[in-house]
Amino acid sequence: MISFIGAGPGDPELLTIKGKRLIDDADVIIYAGSLVNPDVLSGHKEGAVIHNSALMNLDEVIDVMEKAEKEGKKCVRVHTGDPAIYGAHREQMDRLDALGIAYEVIPGVSSFLGTAAVLNKEYTMPGKSQTVILTRMEGRTPMPPGEKLVDLAKHHASMVIFLSIGFMDEMTAQLMEGGYEPTTPVAVVYKATWPDQKIVIGTLEDIAQKVKDAGIRKTALTVVGDFLGDEYELSKLYDKYFTTEFRQGQEREE
Repeated sequence: MISFIGAGPGDPELLTIKGKRLIDDADVIIYAGSLVNPDVLSGHKEGAVIHNSALMNLDEVIDVMEKAEKEGKKCVRVHTGDPAIYGAHREQMDRLDALGIAYEVIPGVSSFLGTAAVLNKEYTMPGKSQTVILTRMEGRTPMPPGEKLVDLAKHHASMVIFLSIGFMDEMTAQLMEGGYEPTTPVAVVYKATWPDQKIVIGTLEDIAQKVKDAGIRKTALTVVGDFLGDEYELSKLYDKYFTTEFRQGQEREE
């Protein structure tokens, strides 16, 4: 059994209890060394063999898993954040299916959730946005029809942009072309929840220059939308005049 584990955004205490138990018990660990905080592996048992997948191709990763399975060893594959978001673990699972090797997936805290936490913000604000779009700029991986930023921007939803910090000028231009106002608030968070985390706040008009001035060139998320502002409607969930399944709302005074 191969265990795919979401390691969280960086802070090792944001690893799930199940994920930590499996890592600590593993005989073989394959981790995404370019992104995963090495401290996540700090509890591994003596003698565990550790492979950094940043230096490996897909065939090499699968070979390590297959060898571990044949030898009856516990093998974990550690991805950053949650592997379901830009984790490229589907192709690994398909290869394991072809080999008849069982696997499981342990979800993790995505970096987009870590980013909201360090910003003390909520993506779904009443009256502003009830939709969150997770996307990226088109680079070496092309975007399917209708999924370019200029297309997605027309929704004016809260947007989280991965893997795109090197395209800030083009990114902001596309977002404004698609319909976001130039004054729309933006936050860029470098290595959310890590000790060397950086936060840059601005608008679509000025964020690109601010990011350049901060020296941020990789490992950062960009979040865009009015949810970053201070104006919003209160939720109905705790409205004293709103009736829910669990409590009766109060009558309004005339």
